[in-house]
Amino acid sequence: MLSVDTSLECDSWLGPLPDPATFARDVLARADRGAGDAEVSVLFADDAFVRGLNARWRGLDKPTNVLSFPAAAPGVPGPRPLGDIVLAFETVAREAREEGKPFDHHAAHLLVHGFLHLLGYDHETDAAAAVMEAREVRILETLDIPDPYAENTATTQNTA
Repeated sequence: MLSVDTSLECDSWLGPLPDPATFARDVLARADRGAGDAEVSVLFADDAFVRGLNARWRGLDKPTNVLSFPAAAPGVPGPRPLGDIVLAFETVAREAREEGKPFDHHAAHLLVHGFLHLLGYDHETDAAAAVMEAREVRILETLDIPDPYAENTATTQNTA
C-alpha cells in the first residue's frame, strides 16, 4: 500500500485545492499500481521554492511545474521510500490557464507524472515518452480526467 506524506509550503494551493493532502492521496492511490508497500512525500510549494531546487539539483535557474527526487531504497523492513514530488503553484496555475484545463486536472496530471518518474519512467526518448504518456493517460482516465495530450501536442512537462 502506498503511504503519502504531504507538506504545504505555499498557502495559495488552498484556493483551488481546499485539501491538498487528500487530493494528493486520492490521485496517487490511482497511480499506485505495482508500487507495493511504499511511501512518497509531496510538497505543495511556490515558484520561488521550486526555482531554488531546480537551480541546485538540475542547474536550471528557473521554476518548473514539478520536480521528482527518487529515493534510494534502504535495506530496512517497512515501506520503501520512493522519493519526493514537489509542485510549483504559480507555474501549475499558469499552465492550466494557458492550456484551458481545470487547475485540479493539471495538478493531478503533474502528480501522476512526478510519481511515474519515481517509479523509473522518463521521457528522454520518443519511445520512452510514448510509454510514460500512455501510462499517464490510463491513470488519469480512472480519475475522469481527459487525455492531457489530446488537445495540446506540446508536452507541458519540463522536468527530470
